[in-house]
Amino acid sequence: MTSTPRPAFDDPVSPPPPGSPWTVLRLLRWSTQYLAEKGINDGRLDVEHLLAHVLDTTRLELYLAFERPVGPDELERFKPLLLQRAGRKPLQYILGRAHFRELELEVDPRVLIPRPETEELVEAVLARVREWGREGLSAVDVGTGSGAIALSLAREGPFGRVVGVDRSAAALEVARANRARLDESAREVVEFREGDLLDALEPAETFDVVVSNPPYVTQEEYAELAPEVREWEPSEALVASGEGLHVLQRLIQDAPEVLRAGGLLALEVGSGQAEGVADAIRNRAGLGAPVTLRDLSGRDRIVMAHRSDGT
Repeated sequence: MTSTPRPAFDDPVSPPPPGSPWTVLRLLRWSTQYLAEKGINDGRLDVEHLLAHVLDTTRLELYLAFERPVGPDELERFKPLLLQRAGRKPLQYILGRAHFRELELEVDPRVLIPRPETEELVEAVLARVREWGREGLSAVDVGTGSGAIALSLAREGPFGRVVGVDRSAAALEVARANRARLDESAREVVEFREGDLLDALEPAETFDVVVSNPPYVTQEEYAELAPEVREWEPSEALVASGEGLHVLQRLIQDAPEVLRAGGLLALEVGSGQAEGVADAIRNRAGLGAPVTLRDLSGRDRIVMAHRSDGT
C-alpha cells in the first residue's frame, strides 16, 4: 500500500470545506497563492512571518505544526495583516519591526526600512576603526532615520559618543524609541539631534567618523521602484536632486570641517554613483584618496576616505 504524497507547497489549494478548520499548512499555501494573485510572487516568506506573528511562534515552529488547526480568533487577527500585505504595505511596517545586524528595530512609515547594504556600511566602518586600536571614539550618523547605524556603532564598536542627526522630527521619535531598547551602557553613548545634515552640529564639534546612508535615488529611479517603497517609505529619505548626488556632494564638502585628523568619512551610494562620488572626494581638499567597496551583490556601494592634512 502506497501513501498519497503531500502536495507541493505552491500547488493550487482551496479553502477547507464548510465546518472544517484551516490548518497551518493550508492557510500558508492559500495565502501565498492569494498574494501571488495580487502580484507578490515571493510572498511565502511574508505569509510565514505574518502567521508566526499571529500565533506567537517562530517560522521554524510553523514547519513542525503544519496540521495544527488555526482557530477563529487567530484567523480574524491574521486576515487584516494579509490584506495589508496584499495592498503592498511592507512586511516590516505591518509587524512594526525590522532586524538590522544585532538589533531589532521599531519601524513605521516615518523611517526607511534598513537594508542589508547598510549593514555592510556599518561593517566597513567597524573594520576600519578597529584597526586604529583605540577606544572612546566619536561618530556622527547623518540622516539617522530609525537609528540603525548610530545604534549599531554604539553597540558593536569602540565608540564613547555617537550623534545621530536627521531633519525629520518624526524619524527621530522612532530613533529615540529604538535607543530606549538598547542596554544602558550603549544607550548612554547615543544622542539624537534634529537638523539638516552636518548643520545640526555645533561649530566646534569634531568627530572620528562621519557616516551616512543619505538620499541618493534619482526622480527617474524613484518612479520605477516597487510599490512597497514608492507608496510607503518616506521619499525625502530616498530621493536627491542632481542625479541623486546632491546630498552626497554636500557631505563631501562639509565633512573635512568636522572630521578630526585621520578621521573617516564613509558613504553609502547608489548604483553607478561610486565613481562620481570618488571624483568629488579627490577634488575636495582635506580628504585623502577614496576607497570603493562592493556589496555582497558585487555592486560598488560604499565609498570611504580619511581626512588628510590639507585644508
